[in-house]
Amino acid sequence: MFAACLPTRIITNHCFFASLTMLSLDKLTKQYKTGDLALNDIYLEIPDGQVMALIGPSGAGKSTLIRCVNRLVEPTSGSICLNETELSSLSQGELRRARRRMGMIFQEYALVERLSVMENVLSGRLGYVSFWRSYFRNFPQTDVDEAYRLLARVGLDHMADKRADELSGGQRQRVGICRALIQNPELLLVDEPTASLDPKTSRQIMRLICELCKERKLSAIINIHDVFLAQMFAERIVGLQLGEIVYDGPPDGLTPDVLTTIYGEEDWESTIEKVKEEDFEEKRKDSTSLASGK
Repeated sequence: MFAACLPTRIITNHCFFASLTMLSLDKLTKQYKTGDLALNDIYLEIPDGQVMALIGPSGAGKSTLIRCVNRLVEPTSGSICLNETELSSLSQGELRRARRRMGMIFQEYALVERLSVMENVLSGRLGYVSFWRSYFRNFPQTDVDEAYRLLARVGLDHMADKRADELSGGQRQRVGICRALIQNPELLLVDEPTASLDPKTSRQIMRLICELCKERKLSAIINIHDVFLAQMFAERIVGLQLGEIVYDGPPDGLTPDVLTTIYGEEDWESTIEKVKEEDFEEKRKDSTSLASGK
């Protein structure tokens, strides 16, 4: 049985600024028919405009949590509120409309490879156009113009007519980002955006996602295995272990003891030092760019 939707309220998040709650999860639980408990009594509040990273070992429940939010996976019980809309009790028609408000970025891109870059981006507008418009791919000019703007923002406007199967992994993920953003969502759900990418491209993609969220004042939940990237780019880290939250706080709170609780024994000191070095280098680059006016 699903809990009632909690009212939106003022909260103070772990980055120490007050904001309205964008997404609220209360007692969210997912148990499969096999008896496996993927999520156990999860409580989370995501403020408006916050980028949050979900970390944890494989099988911790990260992907399940993201997919429960947009009900690609049906939760067993609990409340999922998006700006006061209780998602867990919506009918299929209501859910289709609510999903317009949640952009999804997938690990394996989920592009239609035989279609062009432009057609893949415009597929993010399918929930807004009639059947016949979508069937003939006859999108309004305003949608086409916005698709071009988004492609220009991610550096792919010159590839609008290329087939998706001609793109590199990083380019495909940028197309996926554009497709999610053209929905004009309130929330981004990002599932392992860097898992198939090399280290340099992974950082570029994470930086791009965070920049776009800041520009558009978007909230985001990013499921990511890479602790290093999570600490570099997210404002808040939530650590899952066996379907339960074992850490919820700022990136610099991920001490060796906390990381051991989440993942188990490992030499976490070297990871933390690497993050500090890379963070210093990122800030140095930002300062240089500002000084040069770039």
